[in-house]
Amino acid sequence: MTAQHILVVDDEPGICSSVKDILEDEGFDVSVAESASEARRLGEEKQPDLVFLDIWMPGEDGISLLKEWKEGRQANFPVVMMSGHGTVETAVEATRLGAFDFIEKPLSLAKLLRVTKQALDAARQRQTAANAPVAAEPVQLLEPVGESEYTRRLKEEYRRAAEHGAPVLLLGAPGVGKSYGARYIHALSERAREPFVEVSCSSLADQGFAEELLGNPARGKAGVLEQAAGGTLYFNEIADLDDAAQKLLLGVLEKKEYVRAGSQEKAPITARLMASSQYDLNERIEEGLFRNDLYYHLNVLPIYIKPLNEHPEDVPDALKYYVDYFVSRENLPYRHFTVAAQNYLRYYSWPGNFRQLRNMVQRLLILGGGSEISQAEVEEALVRDRVAQAELTAGLPREVMELPLREAREIFEREYLVRQLEFCKGNVSRLAERVGMERTHLYRKMRALGISPKKNK
Repeated sequence: MTAQHILVVDDEPGICSSVKDILEDEGFDVSVAESASEARRLGEEKQPDLVFLDIWMPGEDGISLLKEWKEGRQANFPVVMMSGHGTVETAVEATRLGAFDFIEKPLSLAKLLRVTKQALDAARQRQTAANAPVAAEPVQLLEPVGESEYTRRLKEEYRRAAEHGAPVLLLGAPGVGKSYGARYIHALSERAREPFVEVSCSSLADQGFAEELLGNPARGKAGVLEQAAGGTLYFNEIADLDDAAQKLLLGVLEKKEYVRAGSQEKAPITARLMASSQYDLNERIEEGLFRNDLYYHLNVLPIYIKPLNEHPEDVPDALKYYVDYFVSRENLPYRHFTVAAQNYLRYYSWPGNFRQLRNMVQRLLILGGGSEISQAEVEEALVRDRVAQAELTAGLPREVMELPLREAREIFEREYLVRQLEFCKGNVSRLAERVGMERTHLYRKMRALGISPKKNK
């Protein structure tokens, strides 16, 4: 049987030599490269089964090479990043770009061998799955996590909503899981095998919304009404639509039909409508920011989702769920929260709700060492969250508080995105993941706010 081929990329000859000796003693065929260009050449000559790739190298860095491999779909092999002075940002970026794991120097012999085995086993399993006969993909039920009395009632509300075709309005603070709720209802319904199409309203306005809704034949784009035919059309943060967009949507809903872009033929609306909002829409109506008639079209089956701090007994289940999720989906190392850590997190305020909890778990799995996550470790992670949020919102002029809500929101959104873009060093892909927006919609929002990625690198 041919030995598996491992490529070690590091500008320090001593590191290359020691890793090569260790892995050859384990029976692997090992090549070494001291630069990104040499690694690229060796990879083309003989594709490796696994790569250990240093982040900081003269000339081209390891993150850039990893990105090139992944974007070019050339890396069918796992890549483990190495660094002697890694940071939170580089570790997170490497993992998001597709790195299997991240290990720090000086390298631990035990960890090096353990990660090697894990990476090769995972690659073998993916290859086996790819060669297996293709079966019908099961519908994934994004069931609310937790067994509290509240969560059981919420699941029952979702099940009842799934039995009907009436519009659903999901209400709740950012991060509570409104989009997951909409997808869960869709998955339980008779429309489960039909399309689920989500529209991010915060990134659309006026003509942008018309094109999104009805399509653009010049660009070969079908509108979301056509894309979601027979399935579910979900408007995420419906209150963010401006008045012109609200009027257009209302006209379509009242007529229960629409005219496809570039055509005179009318088509019936066959998609089920769902929408969400973090705002009290009655207050928005009183402020003149939301149409009363559109609200009554949407508010047929309203479902309010409580913030996480109002059902803290679900926190331990949520922690376990996300640990299992990242271990199985992203091959992150398994760690478990101590009882003290879980108890501390049950009584935390969770301003970012499930989204904040999810991001915290991912960060702790990527950056932490050891099998346990202690109370001290989670306290430090949450302090970092609070500091980052304070830095993002600091410096807004006091006069902003005197403005109408829509104008104040635009100022805040611009300040928020500029700060986040600076944090991401002008990388819009990373920004989209960080703020939870689809990249195309994010570009539109940035253009509307006059933000240039090139000026914020």
